[in-house]
Amino acid sequence: MIKCIACGMPMNAKEDFACGDITKNYCKFCMREDGSMQSYREKLNSMTEFIIKTQGIKEQPAREAAKSMMAKLPAWQNKIDDM
Repeated sequence: MIKCIACGMPMNAKEDFACGDITKNYCKFCMREDGSMQSYREKLNSMTEFIIKTQGIKEQPAREAAKSMMAKLPAWQNKIDDM
């Protein structure tokens, strides 16, 4: 199974990949309108919002959870977080 390098989502169908392009290693939820991958800050913000919405927790704990999850993903392995 192929997983998105930026959020970890399984990408099983062509539609799961950014722009439907199976050569991209990130998913449709981690791309910008132009098809490029979101920055660390953009992904952190969207993942934080996703956690708040789906788990109903406050912003700071959600942001910490998002940072923790992102630290384990290939796209962010060498990211030094200054936020």
